[in-house]
Amino acid sequence: MIEPPKPFLPPGGGYEGLSVFKKATVIYDITFYFANRFLTKGDRTVDQMVQAARSGKQNIAEGSAASSTSSETELKLMNVARASMKELLLDYEDYLRVRNLNQWPLNDSRADKTRKFGKSHKESADYMENISQRTDENIANIAITLIHQFDHIMGKLIDRLEKDFVSKGGIREKMTAARLGYRHQQDDEIRRLQEENSRLKAKLQELGVKWEG
Repeated sequence: MIEPPKPFLPPGGGYEGLSVFKKATVIYDITFYFANRFLTKGDRTVDQMVQAARSGKQNIAEGSAASSTSSETELKLMNVARASMKELLLDYEDYLRVRNLNQWPLNDSRADKTRKFGKSHKESADYMENISQRTDENIANIAITLIHQFDHIMGKLIDRLEKDFVSKGGIREKMTAARLGYRHQQDDEIRRLQEENSRLKAKLQELGVKWEG
């Protein structure tokens, strides 16, 4: 009996559970607050920062949704998300630099504390509860630290997606393999039926029964 071809398309979506999406959401919420609180109304940087943060978040969602139909599109959108966050990183760094505010060194105890907090706290509410009590310098540095964490996680995700694409192929290759596999299964079933038919014919002839068909 021929079995129907097994689904070869991976389930799309599920981005809400991705650590990288949760991190992007935290960064977006912090950026929305920061840009509207500390930047001048009408300043183009407000829209640029918010849009860069939004692009990082939305492209992860779109890339995850596209994963079931196009591995290439998924990879492209994940790279766009990463690039958007790097653009946002520059905006935060510029904010601190032009105002002569301090940017935490990588080995700063505050940066280390933020990194540790970021590893165990995934939800936006964990950060937004007390964000209004912090200075612009402090918030910018927290955002910078989180963006670096985001970039690290996203880099690992993109690396895995690229390796999967190389080793397993894209959706087109999987579709071709599925068609060929089903076709081979049909050919095997036809051969099996022909062999069974020949055995029955020989048995009937042995019993002296006239073969018809």
